[in-house]
Amino acid sequence: MSEFLEILTHARRLKASVKDLSVDELKDVYNKLSKIIAEREEEAIADAEANAERLAKIAELQKMIESAGLSLDDLGDVPTKVKSKRAPRPPKYSIEVGGETVTWTGQGRMPTVFKEQVQNGRSIEDFLI
Repeated sequence: MSEFLEILTHARRLKASVKDLSVDELKDVYNKLSKIIAEREEEAIADAEANAERLAKIAELQKMIESAGLSLDDLGDVPTKVKSKRAPRPPKYSIEVGGETVTWTGQGRMPTVFKEQVQNGRSIEDFLI
């Protein structure tokens, strides 16, 4: 794509690239490029209008803040609600393996040591704390 852009943006390279095209083909390319340019200009105008509306709303809000006797710095001090992290669940099951105690809350994936014991015929209720 960058090679295409280099050809389009350099007059000599463009002229060399289109030398084999007929006048009708060149006019067709010109018309297509003109349509693309017109669409881009309309998009730019629409973006500028949307940005102007946004800037007008910002100016209106600034006037409202000033009329209330506040400044933009005052808005920085507004506390935001911080979602607190929930406390970890207490363990519900416990097993001792090789002198080490393994605990499990009963939620999520069952630890391997519990799974092996259950597969060997023990009940999960045997490990309740």
